[in-house]
Amino acid sequence: MESGRPSDAGGREKSAIELENVYAGYGKSEILHGVNLEIPAGKITTLIGSNGSGKSTLLRAVLGFVPLSGGDIRLGGVSVKAMSRAELARGAAYLPQGKNVPDISAGRMVLHGRFPYLEYPRRYGPRDYAIAGEAMGQLGIEELAARPMAQLSGGMRQKVYIAMALAQQAPVIIMDEPTTYLDIGQQLRFGEMVRKLSEEGKTVLLVLHDILLALKLSDRIAALQEGKIAVWGRPEEILEAGVVERLYGVRVGRLETDRGIQYYYDMCQGCGAG
Repeated sequence: MESGRPSDAGGREKSAIELENVYAGYGKSEILHGVNLEIPAGKITTLIGSNGSGKSTLLRAVLGFVPLSGGDIRLGGVSVKAMSRAELARGAAYLPQGKNVPDISAGRMVLHGRFPYLEYPRRYGPRDYAIAGEAMGQLGIEELAARPMAQLSGGMRQKVYIAMALAQQAPVIIMDEPTTYLDIGQQLRFGEMVRKLSEEGKTVLLVLHDILLALKLSDRIAALQEGKIAVWGRPEEILEAGVVERLYGVRVGRLETDRGIQYYYDMCQGCGAG
């Protein structure tokens, strides 16, 4: 599990993203220390870990926003070091955790997802508008197209940002805490949407603090601790390894129901958070 290399009984899975002995950080502050991880194509992979463990830094390193001080990252088999900014954007859509609220409409915000495909002069065409409209339709927010972003609630804005990522039409979608500002019902619908994207062949890489959602939604989970992969595997393997108790000080139970496997928190005494 700790190797971060996915495999099935039928053999190795195809990887969409490969991190090989990656060291990265900000200035003289190194955050990632020799990370090896392979993200399987067409699957949902979630990064978990306490604050400061390196989750967001790992995402930003994949996207070329954080320089590597050692090792390599390959996106679709190509080193990110050899890819231009536009090539990276066409390969992976990114929904960051902290976002400014621009003074534009929601529809225009979603159109920004088409920017990597524009050639000079950079003008949106009918296809770009159609794809952006379709992405908003997937989130059920077509009626927000003309509304200024500043007038939207946090949950509505988050849906707009997710639609922008969908409009980018990249084979890989990377989201850092995408359920922030979403209520429980919206989180459930978000999970259904992500599962559908995976079924359609998209590779989804998430950072989530909601451990129950991560367990229910993910095909693979990587737990980071102090800039390294502590445990990697399928949700049931993560539970068996006891990593949730070590990192968060809570025990998670697993219950099989007629509606599938359900997870729940079981507060435990003496569980040491990492």
